[in-house]
Amino acid sequence: MTAMTEAVVTVDNLTLAYGDVLIQRDLSFSIQRGDIFVIMGGSGCGKSTLLMHLIGLNRPARGEVYYGEQNFWRSEPRERERIMRRLGVLFQSGALLSSLTLAENIALPLREFTPLTPTQIGKLVSYKLALVGLAGFEDYYPAEISGGMQKRAGLARAMALDPEILYFDEPSAGLDPLSAKRLDDLIVSLRDSLGATVVMVTHELPSILAIGTNSVFLDPDTKTAIAFGPPKQLLAESKDPKVRRFLTRDRDPSQAQPEASSEARR
Repeated sequence: MTAMTEAVVTVDNLTLAYGDVLIQRDLSFSIQRGDIFVIMGGSGCGKSTLLMHLIGLNRPARGEVYYGEQNFWRSEPRERERIMRRLGVLFQSGALLSSLTLAENIALPLREFTPLTPTQIGKLVSYKLALVGLAGFEDYYPAEISGGMQKRAGLARAMALDPEILYFDEPSAGLDPLSAKRLDDLIVSLRDSLGATVVMVTHELPSILAIGTNSVFLDPDTKTAIAFGPPKQLLAESKDPKVRRFLTRDRDPSQAQPEASSEARR
C-alpha cells in the first residue's frame, strides 16, 4: 500500500459488489493532495459505483478506504460523519432542489452544519456564487438558468463547507463543448485558489486530457483496474489496447494532440 502520509485518499484492495454481482475487484491506488484525479473507463465499468464507495454512500464488499491515516469504513459512525463533512460532491444532475433558489440551495448545508448567523450565511452564499461566476443570481430558481449554470451552482453548493476534497460525477455531461471547457477551467481555478483536491468521474476525453493530473482506468471485462497514471502519459506510453482505444477514440494517438492541453482548446 502506498504511503498514506503522502496521500489524502488511499484505496487498498477494494472490491465493489451489489450482492453476488461483482463490479470491480482488487483496486489499490492513492490520490495525492492537489491532484485532479480522474476515474475513467468505458460505460458500465463501475466508475460512479467507485465514487459512491469513496464518499460513504456504499460499503465495500472487501478492502479499505483511508482518508489520510484514518480507515474510513472501520471508523465509528461519528468519525465517518466528520470525514464526510470534509468532502464536497457534485452529482451528475447537479442535484439542486428545484423548489429553492440558488441562494437557498447553497445555504442549506451552512444552516444545517454551522453556527453561522443568517447574515453571515448570506454573505458566504454570495461569495460562493461569485467564485463560480454566478454573482447576482442568488434569487434565481434552477429552472430559470441554463444547464451549464446549474452545474456551476451545484459546484458552489459542493464548496459550501470549504471541503478539502471535491468529488465530481460526470461534471461535463450534457454540456456543449464551450460550456464544458469553461467548467474545466473553473475546476482548475478552484483547485489552485482553494488548495482542494479534485476526484472526477468522467468519460469526456477533452476534459480528461486537458485537466487530469492522475488517473485510474477501470476495465469492465476483467473487472479491475488495468492502468494508472497521468492521462497524457497513458496516451503517449500505454501499450494496453483498451486504454489506447479509450484515450484515442480509435484514432492515431499522434492525432489526439489538439485535445491534450487546455491551451490548445482555447
